[in-house]
Amino acid sequence: MSLSVRVIPCLDVANGRVVKGVNFQNLRDAGDPVELARRYYEQGADELTFLDVTATVDNRATTYDVVRATAEQVFIPLTVGGGIRSVEDVSRLQASGADKVGVNSAAIARPALIGEIADRFGAQVLVLSLDVKRSQRTESGFVVTTHGGRTETDLDAVAWARQAIELGAGELLVNSIDADGTKAGFDTELIALMRANSRVPVIASGGAGRVEDFPPAIRAGADAVLAASVFHSAQLTIGDVKRELSDAGMLVR
Repeated sequence: MSLSVRVIPCLDVANGRVVKGVNFQNLRDAGDPVELARRYYEQGADELTFLDVTATVDNRATTYDVVRATAEQVFIPLTVGGGIRSVEDVSRLQASGADKVGVNSAAIARPALIGEIADRFGAQVLVLSLDVKRSQRTESGFVVTTHGGRTETDLDAVAWARQAIELGAGELLVNSIDADGTKAGFDTELIALMRANSRVPVIASGGAGRVEDFPPAIRAGADAVLAASVFHSAQLTIGDVKRELSDAGMLVR
């Protein structure tokens, strides 16, 4: 849907440090969020996504000072997720420098939150974050999880995405828990399914390991590609990914 493909590094943050694991388990330290954000901005990232991965689990708000310090270093759109439960949380995050917010667990617990945020700030501010697992229990074959992938819901991922879009979600961040951190490639089946059922942009997340993994995600229907560990480890740069996408015939910024 977008004119050009966006490349988005993701900073999963816990206790003020960037962390990374496999399938959302065994989180390990990956660096300082402000330093990494500045590095990705200098490399040409189109946006940054900042997810406080333990805020919901710990039942607390996102770490605003880290968001503020990050926003002071980068001048590209910054999406912040984790622990957002009210329009007041969104207002405070915007005051701290966030451009968009990602909601997941709180929106599942109270879907009306989506409409409240969209009505006050506009759909363009609201990203529905979907942590999705394969499941035989749902019609689509995918189920939504909460609390950083720790808890399975009874929600069919496609049906929930459709409902959230109707309520006002302006973008879908679709993260495959099965592929997360495995570096085995994006789940193109999941991406294609979401694309077929979404009228808003789809961000593909989970599984990037090589530059060759990125073009298939776009071909499957993603408007943007998000990755974490391959950038944190300096295995790949933003430029590497953009060159690969461009060589594949895709328009990049």
